[in-house]
Amino acid sequence: MTRIAVIGGGRIGEALIAGLLESGHAVRDLVVAEKSEARAKEIAKEFGVLTTTVGDASEGADVIVLAVKPADVEAALTEITKIELDGDREQLIVSLAAGVPTTKFEPKLPAGFPVVRVMPNTPMLVGEGVSVLAPGKYARAEHLELVRSILSAVGKVVVVKEHQLDAVTAVSGSGPAYFFLVAEAMIDAGVGLGLARDVASALVVQTMVGAGAMLDRSDESANELRYAVTSPGGTTAAAVRELERNGLRAAFFDALGAANARSIEMGITAD
Repeated sequence: MTRIAVIGGGRIGEALIAGLLESGHAVRDLVVAEKSEARAKEIAKEFGVLTTTVGDASEGADVIVLAVKPADVEAALTEITKIELDGDREQLIVSLAAGVPTTKFEPKLPAGFPVVRVMPNTPMLVGEGVSVLAPGKYARAEHLELVRSILSAVGKVVVVKEHQLDAVTAVSGSGPAYFFLVAEAMIDAGVGLGLARDVASALVVQTMVGAGAMLDRSDESANELRYAVTSPGGTTAAAVRELERNGLRAAFFDALGAANARSIEMGITAD
């Protein structure tokens, strides 16, 4: 089995570890580096995996997954480059740090060292994420396939060119927050119509789960599915008319544009 070092034991790192173990990876093939001693003990106790330093975890790994915040990438990379990389095995770095381009890593690594950049999203915490991969200059098809096999343990996987990751960040990386905001608004509106908050919450959550399942499993587009629910002159038509009148579609265009622009800014800063 592939030996995987997860650098960072936060929520994303923990989700990846849980998914890998559930999908059949052996505990002995996983190692975690976490700078918080208390958090490292929690991870070790919960999953039975070895927790150690960044250098020790990286040295014996086939795949080094950076599941750290963008601000912590520099420190983690410094520790990784202190060890002898590409010794008896070909190693691969997988970065889950938002806004940090592969060009940040490649000049500091041995010549030709492969890097794959990933934009995950938080539904991977429940095994329903979407991870979008972008190869660096030296990453080959087999590297992408290896990363795909790892991240499929926590959801679906898509491959794009790295210059598209800013748009990906705007759509799926930040996307869960948009759905949570819509859920908040619908719950509050339900309460305003006289429903108890727990009832409104249950209705909204299950409606979102069911609608998402229909989108995932149906051959019909979102537009077609919406039309199927929208009877002429009915309640849904009245609601959709108000949403459109209040600029819902334009608001999403503007919101995703803002997220895309900010992602570009973060990349420039990181580079």
